[in-house]
Amino acid sequence: MAELDRPSLSAPKSRPVELAAKRLRLTTPNPARSANPTTRATSLAYLIFDRPNLELAAKFLTDFGLRVVKKTENQLYLRGTASNPFCYVVNRAPKARFVGFGLSVASVNDLRKLSALHGASAVENSDAPGGGKRVRLVDPAGFRVDAVAGQAPSEPLPHRSPIKLNSPDEIVRIDKTQRPPPLPPEIVKLGHVLLEVPNYQAVSGWYTQHFGFIPSDICVLPDGSPAATFFRLDLGDAPADHHTLAMTMHFQAGFGHCAFEVVDADAVGMGQRVLQNRGWRHSWGVGRHILGSQIFDYWEDPFAAKHEHYCDGDVFTSKCPTEIHAVSREAMAQWGPPMPKSFTKPDFGLKSLVSLARNLYSVEDLTFKKLITLIKLVG
Repeated sequence: MAELDRPSLSAPKSRPVELAAKRLRLTTPNPARSANPTTRATSLAYLIFDRPNLELAAKFLTDFGLRVVKKTENQLYLRGTASNPFCYVVNRAPKARFVGFGLSVASVNDLRKLSALHGASAVENSDAPGGGKRVRLVDPAGFRVDAVAGQAPSEPLPHRSPIKLNSPDEIVRIDKTQRPPPLPPEIVKLGHVLLEVPNYQAVSGWYTQHFGFIPSDICVLPDGSPAATFFRLDLGDAPADHHTLAMTMHFQAGFGHCAFEVVDADAVGMGQRVLQNRGWRHSWGVGRHILGSQIFDYWEDPFAAKHEHYCDGDVFTSKCPTEIHAVSREAMAQWGPPMPKSFTKPDFGLKSLVSLARNLYSVEDLTFKKLITLIKLVG
């Protein structure tokens, strides 16, 4: 693996966030920028889920604001209003699980580079909407990662414009009212996915080395080891979302949540009203995050997977330095209801306990002390 560039802690802080009284530092090699990544991902293309009931999955996802592109007896594709041909795949399977996701890269040549990695497939044609080529990989946590190139874009779908707000200093609406439609919010695009991983160093290094992800913010435990990282795409001078991939330390590999961008805060609020009226389970929100600044609202699908509506997120160029913060519940939101304990409560069923024992024994990153510390700080 190529030598990694450590985040510069001496660089001026351009995004001050008062989360800790003392200067913090990262005490592990990763997460860090890669000096020479294999490729640089250009977008988060899609998510892949297995579900035993496609009809129930489709009901939630369309109430949530996604639109069905293609449906067969055993597969479902959905999209937002942006030009991506799809952003969500559901496969019929006996058990519900998160399978993985797709990352777009710039060219077939990038796919050839990735196909040379251990365990990667050859470059193959994609039979999904939009076509193109892909390489299938598996990351060190066991998640499937499709690298895709050459997809044909779809025609963007119309969506309402963001609502203009009257303020004490600027009145933009006179003799008119605000009446956003009482419908599922129009999802524009898939924004990010959060993974839970026990082998933090291996997984974060894999994504920075092979897809060029940049750590925007790292949340560390008192010993300086990472407990959560928000990674953005390296798009050079073009602005990239604060995070496209997020990662938290956990005793077993799992799905944290996925997030979808809507046009404004009214869309977030209307999403809450619609999903509440239709009987879906609310998880947390509405509020505004500190790291990333998004106005957010989280909901659970019928299989307990968290799905987030958000708007007004931060965007950074590749020049913006990595910042380091202390792990705390207070770091989760600037305003809104406190994060409920159920939001991060781990599953301690028999299968999970077996994973806990196995990973504590075999994963160097993971220690019982770290887990207890993390639970005390955010549990």
